Amino acid sequence: MSRVVDLSLLIEDNMPAHKLFQRPVITTHLSHESSKAFGLGVPGDAMTFQTNFIAMIDHVGTHVDAYRHVNPDGAPVDEMPLEMFMGKAVCFDLRHIPDLGEITVADMEEAEKKAGVKIDGHIVLLCTGFHQRNYPGLDSVWKNPLLTAEATRWLHERGSKMHGVEGPSTDKPTDNIFAQHRLCRDLGISHWEWLVNLEELVGKGEVQFFGVPLKFKGGSGSPVRAFALVD
Repeated sequence: MSRVVDLSLLIEDNMPAHKLFQRPVITTHLSHESSKAFGLGVPGDAMTFQTNFIAMIDHVGTHVDAYRHVNPDGAPVDEMPLEMFMGKAVCFDLRHIPDLGEITVADMEEAEKKAGVKIDGHIVLLCTGFHQRNYPGLDSVWKNPLLTAEATRWLHERGSKMHGVEGPSTDKPTDNIFAQHRLCRDLGISHWEWLVNLEELVGKGEVQFFGVPLKFKGGSGSPVRAFALVD
């Protein structure tokens, strides 16, 4: 029976977010104590409840980018095929890449060999150890590595339409070039950001990955509950 590996960051009030985005606000809306005032239930067995207020942009925590995010003519998340957000996947071991480092074609080729899975339309997840080294400190916002444009094109040439990284972006936070995002826009591919626990997939070969968005009308992206099934 397959084992489920949770790859999602815990969503919390005021958690770190990308340098351009505000942090989320999460607070209690109605508590079990305050909802007693509604007088629900029956004598001796009151029906109380809790609801939470959540205010956040659609690119906080573990999330997926819609085409609309970087392309004004691109499909929003609710119009992208659901099949895009799940499927066969492999995790590359790139833990030698330092903070603010660059993931090159040579790194991808070596990682493919180590993984023992030839990329052929796979979702490719990139484990750099970045999350374990830095979260929840501010370095988790300012020091993620770059997936180079050349390495992104390498994925595209092998039929990989989706990939996933740790940290808030596939581009370095220390520049405003956004070369990786711009190339994804031009190639018609996309990615998940701020995945966690990828270390648990290293060396596992081909796995099944799921990172399905909420159906936000016109959404530029969406939080996801990402997980993998490992034999």
